[in-house]
Amino acid sequence: MQNRFHIYYGYGKGKTTAALGLILRAVGAGQKSALVQFDKGYDGQNEHYSERKILRSFPNLSLYPFGKERVLGAGAFRFRNELGDEEEAHAALAKAMELTERGDQFLLVLDEILAAVMCKLLSREDVMALVDLYEKNRRFELVMTGHQVWPQLVQRADLVTEMRKEKHYFDVQSPSKEGIEF
Repeated sequence: MQNRFHIYYGYGKGKTTAALGLILRAVGAGQKSALVQFDKGYDGQNEHYSERKILRSFPNLSLYPFGKERVLGAGAFRFRNELGDEEEAHAALAKAMELTERGDQFLLVLDEILAAVMCKLLSREDVMALVDLYEKNRRFELVMTGHQVWPQLVQRADLVTEMRKEKHYFDVQSPSKEGIEF
């Protein structure tokens, strides 16, 4: 059975949630999985992404969070890039390339890699080089998430799902909620 390249993108909620659902299925089936998170840093003390509290306990899941801290407390996020963000994005890309080259997982999720391109922390060419490497020997399922795609990337994917925002409580300044947004 052929391995596939999935993309979950858009401005609607649910991209990471869909990717985490695939991890849950894969790990539940006893399959080795890896999650590389772009721009979702961890300072080593304060874990702001609730899913990681449980993901760390999953057998057969390797978790690689990269990025400087963007959660500033309950309901507050840092949106502007600052010194070190680009370096962290390139470290995450290097880990993704290493895992792609090694190819010993059943599922590889690259969470927010497309957002890293949108935020100019990575280039489209960086992502396409990773896709080129993947396509040399598709040994696992590959998933990318983020806000924006481009035609060449969509053309290479096997599954593309757009999460489209029709209405969001953030638009009326409703704060983010632990267990829902982080």
